Amino acid sequence: MGRLNRLKEFMRKENIDAAVVSEPYNIRYLSGFSGGEGCLYISESRQCMIVDSRYTLWAKSECTDTEVVTVQESFYSVAGRMIKEDNAKTVALEGNYLTYNEFLAFKENMPVCNIISIGDDFNNLRAVKDDYEIAMIEKAESIGDSAFDYILGELKPKMTEKDVAIKLEMYMRNNGAEALSFPVIAASGLNSASPHAVPSDKELEYGDFLTMDFGCVYNGYCSDMTRTVVIGKADSLQKKIYELVLSAQNAAIDGICEGMTGAQADMLARNVISDAGYGNNFGHGLGHSVGLYIHESPRLSRTETEVLKPGMVVTVEPGIYIEGMFGVRIEDLVVVRNDGVYNLTHSDKKLIEL
Repeated sequence: MGRLNRLKEFMRKENIDAAVVSEPYNIRYLSGFSGGEGCLYISESRQCMIVDSRYTLWAKSECTDTEVVTVQESFYSVAGRMIKEDNAKTVALEGNYLTYNEFLAFKENMPVCNIISIGDDFNNLRAVKDDYEIAMIEKAESIGDSAFDYILGELKPKMTEKDVAIKLEMYMRNNGAEALSFPVIAASGLNSASPHAVPSDKELEYGDFLTMDFGCVYNGYCSDMTRTVVIGKADSLQKKIYELVLSAQNAAIDGICEGMTGAQADMLARNVISDAGYGNNFGHGLGHSVGLYIHESPRLSRTETEVLKPGMVVTVEPGIYIEGMFGVRIEDLVVVRNDGVYNLTHSDKKLIEL
């Protein structure tokens, strides 16, 4: 079943007469339009991508199943008139994305009707990836794998964290990536104890852990991976923590399967780390879904009740962070299948000492 048809089926089930999609990733998923500005109007009788003249040709080239409507006024004013023309009684808006001023533009041009806010319902349509989406994510991840191989030959003491981040970004962009999934994280030494550290002018030093978290976009779809290496030789504590994180990740990858909740998946790794006495040093969730956007639902976390289904693509990224010392994170990107998971990340995970 096509994506728009699945949305319309959801709308019929929920007695929704019309929907206005504003979030750019949802627009791209449902219509193909990647321009980032405009809104998508959907009712039982029509589906229209509303844009201004800057995006008309762009939208027409990508929206194969959707009418493109060019306007010179507010997108939302036009959508409001369409709601009136279709005599829609119940209208769904993306309450988590729409601004107050945009909502006022709707109200000014639409008749009195029942307005409901759709939270994650549109996003949930994207949770299970089709074969094309998985192929695009796998291609993006392969670019990341190649970038990791490349950077291993470049790393050396006195290089800064910013240097590492720039080299990774340039390699991915020069080898097929259209963009980054997120700004590259390159954190060494004490900085590696911060999960989302920003690359700094700190130089790599002998004995540092260096955590590199990076991903790229290919045909709109994101990749995500993390590797932690040692500049020089690891000491006994570094080896112990690294092997513990790797054991936790392997336990999760071996145990994740369809039908379990995100919380159950999270515990596969968390239990390994907690049993070793480092539970308080693993503060974030085990992972998140990846697709057109880098952080999608469901997540693998202690509170996630959503059940994993075949076709979901999730990260598996346990970590241990010891303030004042160092941190270790190892991250792979996997596809949930009927019989477990398929790992899209192929870079080596043994402790690499440079």
